[in-house]
Amino acid sequence: MGILSAMNIGSDGLKVHGMRLDINSRNIANLDTPNYVRKIPLVVSTERNSFLSVMNQMKETTFGAGTLPYSTGSVAMAGIVEDPTLGDKIYKPGHPDADENGYIRASNVDPLVEITDAILAQRAYEASLAIMTMSKSMADRATAIGS
Repeated sequence: MGILSAMNIGSDGLKVHGMRLDINSRNIANLDTPNYVRKIPLVVSTERNSFLSVMNQMKETTFGAGTLPYSTGSVAMAGIVEDPTLGDKIYKPGHPDADENGYIRASNVDPLVEITDAILAQRAYEASLAIMTMSKSMADRATAIGS
């Protein structure tokens, strides 16, 4: 894996986990908004190898030759889905969003879940930033050797 590949992986991670943090912040901001439905980001690996194929490759190569296969994949945002769980029904007959029976649907956002997801996204963002920093450092050292 080259330095540019590592930079691309780090860059993809920064973009995706930054978007995750944006979605978490929107969910938290709409915690008390009636009829708001929590959004869930779908993050996928761009690695084309399945777990089974990696394990088979390790069985054949790693345990025989002592080398570890490296991953060339990254992460990508596959989309955003809405949480299917329903929020609580609240009786507010004068509210503009009330149904024919006078009920509104409260937001289905759980602040503890959102804060936990935001912490995980922040740590993944920091890990991607560390990849970028290390790749830059290696590139700087490589250019210093050549001069």
